[in-house]
Amino acid sequence: MELALVDALTGRRMEVRPTAGPAIRLYVCGPTVYDAAHVGHASTYLYFDVVRRFLEAEGRRVRHVMNVTDVEDKIDRRAAALGTTPRALARREEAAFVRDLVALGVRLPEARPRASDYVPAMVAVGRALARTGRVERRGDEWYYVPPPRAAGENFLSGRDLAAHAVDEPTHPFRAEPGDGRSFQVWKRQGPPLPSWESPWGRGVPGWHLECFAMAERLLGVPVDLHGGGRDLAYPHHYAENEVALELEGRTFSRVYLHTGFVLQDGAKMSKSTGNLVLLRRALAEYGRSGLRWYLLGRPYRERLAWDDRDAARAREEAATVRALIRRWIAPGGSGRGRATTVRAVAEAVRRELAGGLRTDRALGRLRSFGRALARDPSGRLARGERPAAVAALRGIEERLGIELR
Repeated sequence: MELALVDALTGRRMEVRPTAGPAIRLYVCGPTVYDAAHVGHASTYLYFDVVRRFLEAEGRRVRHVMNVTDVEDKIDRRAAALGTTPRALARREEAAFVRDLVALGVRLPEARPRASDYVPAMVAVGRALARTGRVERRGDEWYYVPPPRAAGENFLSGRDLAAHAVDEPTHPFRAEPGDGRSFQVWKRQGPPLPSWESPWGRGVPGWHLECFAMAERLLGVPVDLHGGGRDLAYPHHYAENEVALELEGRTFSRVYLHTGFVLQDGAKMSKSTGNLVLLRRALAEYGRSGLRWYLLGRPYRERLAWDDRDAARAREEAATVRALIRRWIAPGGSGRGRATTVRAVAEAVRRELAGGLRTDRALGRLRSFGRALARDPSGRLARGERPAAVAALRGIEERLGIELR
């Protein structure tokens, strides 16, 4: 069964298929490792985990790459405040981030390239952009100004959209009067801050070059599926797509997927503002399956207003469904249940995921199944039905990453 998604760039429904070799090339924008992960991060990586789980369960090979931004102003400032080095802080927070993802049941990518290892590649991208004649100096910074584009070639830009973009002052982006399209190629800086040699002097590359450089070398451009949180559409995905359009003559990705924000007190969760719920705290309180049940319980493009009471209800609902299923499939059953019932549920879950990553509806299928089991006076499978029922349940677990048995 093929996975079909609405491409966030064009709005068209697209099947996610391999276009260069046997594997689907999945590139997911990764973390800036200066502080602990929160449930807003978890939500994004969770949806991509379900994408990967679904594709692999359907027999597809997935080459999954996620970058790690370990060179960034936020890292420098926090390291200075803590009395450590940017490198030491980045390595510590990267390790903690990976532990949190594993605890959430997220399958780790095949490659996790670090920005610090790809600075020469980013310099090469900057050189190629400079050869177009559209890189200009502004003080100690260099910016690329893309050419005009036809409608639909890239994500919307300009001051109107910039005014609504998530404020990330340390991800350099300038909406100059009449122009919201330019983005940083290089910034001069020197020791004790991280810095590298370049044609523009010693310094650091612009953040927006990072993903293109990594994806081009590890996967090839265009990749088959790419994305992250909705806030990355502009300016980050806009900028990396401009690089691909200029240097490759095609978009960065065939299909883009953007997930909705998780809100806390009415605002997007953010490490930089401290407005967040730590992922490790949520995992300790709600458990892996309970937290996955809660975060996957709305359409991936919609925002979620975090509520501890709703998270607790999701934890209890997941536990109740699991308990009913465990009773139903217990060995030695002598009830009236048939494996065909849960096979139908498993097939419905497959269809919901294939038809647009409808995780909320997939969970709705499990809720309905749980209610049906609760109404069954025997609550047990008939003899001989257990192997087929367990196989169907395993297929659901593989796709959603939620424990049912």
